[in-house]
Amino acid sequence: MQKEKTPAKGWSASGGKDPSENPESPDNLSVEQLKEKYLKELEKVSSLSREDARKIMLKELEQEILNEKASRLAEAEEQIKSEAEVRARDILISAMEHAATSYVAEFTVSVVTLPSEEWKGKIIGKEGRNVRAFERVTGVELDLEESPTTVRISSFDPVRRHIARLSLERLIREDRFQPESIESTVEKVKGEIDQEIKREGERIALEAGLGGLPAGIIELLGRFKFRTSYGQNLAKHSLEMVKLAAYLASEVGADVELAKAAALFHDIGKVATAESDEPHDTLTRKILERFGFPEKLINAAASHHGREEKKSVEAELVYIADAISGSRPGARYEDIEGYVKRISDLEKIAKDFSGVEDAYAISAGRELRVIVKAGEISDEQAAQLAQEVGKRVKEHVITPGGVKVVVIREARFESQV
Repeated sequence: MQKEKTPAKGWSASGGKDPSENPESPDNLSVEQLKEKYLKELEKVSSLSREDARKIMLKELEQEILNEKASRLAEAEEQIKSEAEVRARDILISAMEHAATSYVAEFTVSVVTLPSEEWKGKIIGKEGRNVRAFERVTGVELDLEESPTTVRISSFDPVRRHIARLSLERLIREDRFQPESIESTVEKVKGEIDQEIKREGERIALEAGLGGLPAGIIELLGRFKFRTSYGQNLAKHSLEMVKLAAYLASEVGADVELAKAAALFHDIGKVATAESDEPHDTLTRKILERFGFPEKLINAAASHHGREEKKSVEAELVYIADAISGSRPGARYEDIEGYVKRISDLEKIAKDFSGVEDAYAISAGRELRVIVKAGEISDEQAAQLAQEVGKRVKEHVITPGGVKVVVIREARFESQV
């Protein structure tokens, strides 16, 4: 029987060196030792220390995360924008449905019909004594030339015009048109109108849900009944504004009470424009300051025409509510006298500038074309003129929807042969 050979010490049966004799052999190293060994070999191959490699990997990972974050933010922003547009549209539609009221254009020309043509003589009186007395105590002008049986009452103050109309109708009905009767009748009607204004102001404040207002503000609110803007009654417009602003504020989480008050007061300067040439939004600020209202409310009420910066969400909501209320079909009607005056004012503003040859307001006053003299105004000056005319229009003319100013400069060359 052949004796089996024993392998030499330090060699394996396959003829190789026994790994147990080599301390560096992977079979003789722990996991941590193997990890350390391979890291050192990688450092040699890459010429990077472990810390440098770690920094590079972290930087690449950070950039990858940033790219992913930017991509997701862009997607989210696009989705939010799309959803916001739909939501905003729904809010505005709901607001219009919530506050919608029927509107009939109101014409402010006060005309009194006479029982007969002979009444004109009674109104004029001996040597014009009666008509002068009536105009003096009422502060209006009477036009008796329009037709044989009508009297037209003219005044920039709608309350005066209303008092004059009621007084004239009462004097005719009672058939006592003498200076003494005129004065007593007008005084009596004035007292009745003062009470009517107070009751109307209280009604408007109550309907708007605003209590504790100063007596002076109540009086101004009462005058809304007699004031129109482009045929839209100011009391109806303001109360509709309150509903719109309140609904919008509740939807976007703004201050509902502040929005309601600013909406109600936003046109309060209009009832004072008969005594002042200043824009009504400027007068609104002055009136509210005089009564000590907080600045945030004043700004929200007075900034709806852009003459001052809107400094709150509520100010933006008042602006939006005003645009909705005024632009609905049938809400407003511009009387021909107001339209002609506005067109004339636009053209006059442009013509007051040096170097302007002519100016035309077109497209119902939404565009003002200014023709300049090419020999006096350069192209650069023409561009500057457009800005200056636009600024002056904004300061002096109330224009629904805005006005585009176009300055035209053309050189003409002629030859006579």
